[in-house]
Amino acid sequence: MKKIGVGFIGAGDIANLHAEAINDMDGAELVGLWNRTPEKGKVKAAQYNCKSYATIEELLSDSSIDAVFVLTNMETHCEYTIMAAEAGKHILVEKPAASSIEELEKMQLAIDKAGIKCMPVHNYIYEDGIKRTRDMIQSGKLGDVTQFYMMYNIHHSDEIRARYPGVIRQILTHNSYTMLYLSGQPKTISCFKHTVDDTLAPQENVAMANIQMQNGSLSHLCASFANDDHAGDAWSCIIKVMGTKGSTRYSYRDWVINDRNGAHSQTYQCYPESIKNTATHFINNVIRNGEEPLSSIEDAITCQKIIEACELSIEEGIHVNFE
Repeated sequence: MKKIGVGFIGAGDIANLHAEAINDMDGAELVGLWNRTPEKGKVKAAQYNCKSYATIEELLSDSSIDAVFVLTNMETHCEYTIMAAEAGKHILVEKPAASSIEELEKMQLAIDKAGIKCMPVHNYIYEDGIKRTRDMIQSGKLGDVTQFYMMYNIHHSDEIRARYPGVIRQILTHNSYTMLYLSGQPKTISCFKHTVDDTLAPQENVAMANIQMQNGSLSHLCASFANDDHAGDAWSCIIKVMGTKGSTRYSYRDWVINDRNGAHSQTYQCYPESIKNTATHFINNVIRNGEEPLSSIEDAITCQKIIEACELSIEEGIHVNFE
């Protein structure tokens, strides 16, 4: 079996999980990485046992690299995705996939022109429990879906959240693509936000959206960096789908290690596992077998439309009709 060569653009915290996934995978090899800060890039390359490239162009010109993982900040995803597509590399791009619908459409054009595969890191839907939920919905075992809930309440320090664009774009993107995968298309969106202690980071750290779906069912999306939830059956990260014949539940709290993991006070094991599942699906299913990803750039465009509808709802204090 030919090994799929992988190159990383960016070597921040999320790269650690992607590197672990690739290095543990049969049939894939992390060839090398480029990072904006060369010194950090060299440290990470030594950690991952791979090359460190001086420039993105040098990485993209390496014929041993079949696929590129774009792991930089959101504002650079469009530029680097287009560069990788023009170099003929398959692409996995972290979420949020881009800053705007216009950028995502440019990325799609470059992908189509190059004839390569591109998959956004919509990692929740590669979890077994979420795929099983979708199967139950599609087979009719849950009956008519009436409600979808996705809650996220994990404290992030001001220093950490200051690096993010706010929970609407950083977290509700996850909620949005998971909702699309399980519940379909939205019809009407209403959203609210709150900033707890804006002395260091003015971005919102709490947000909630209520959505009526095109099929009439209701969805509730919640995200908070302001607090943990340590109550019984905690809503640290929980996804529920309820139907007329049954319901399903997925929770971070089912797999917990009592050790800090980056911004999280505990290690919610399904998070790194979901990244591993995503990378494995991209390499083995999408690249090797030519399958379509479970979520595409077109889905990322729909997610961005949901996020922008949330922002418009907040700005104008209205219910936004989603078209």
